[in-house]
Amino acid sequence: MSNVKAPKAPEKTEDITLYTAEWCPHCQRLKKLLGELNIPFTNVDLEKDDEAEAAEKFVIEVNDGNAVIPTVLFSDGSTMTNPGATKVRDKIKELKANA
Repeated sequence: MSNVKAPKAPEKTEDITLYTAEWCPHCQRLKKLLGELNIPFTNVDLEKDDEAEAAEKFVIEVNDGNAVIPTVLFSDGSTMTNPGATKVRDKIKELKANA
């Protein structure tokens, strides 16, 4: 996990930002599973979003120089790279408990 400043930081404890690309099967799977768990997210497509260049720089910075997606940004500034949906859910629960 990392605490690098993000271009789009989530404001609420339960909010997350998901950095993805359409061609990424891991991204598509995580988005589908988050939907099934009713976990809302803001999706930032590294190739199509208006802030794609800044988002890609952020992803590279938090992943030790690699553009690894999906990358999830939480309200506390921490990140997870290619996590399972249950890990994301558990992190959100932890953040809510500590709020």
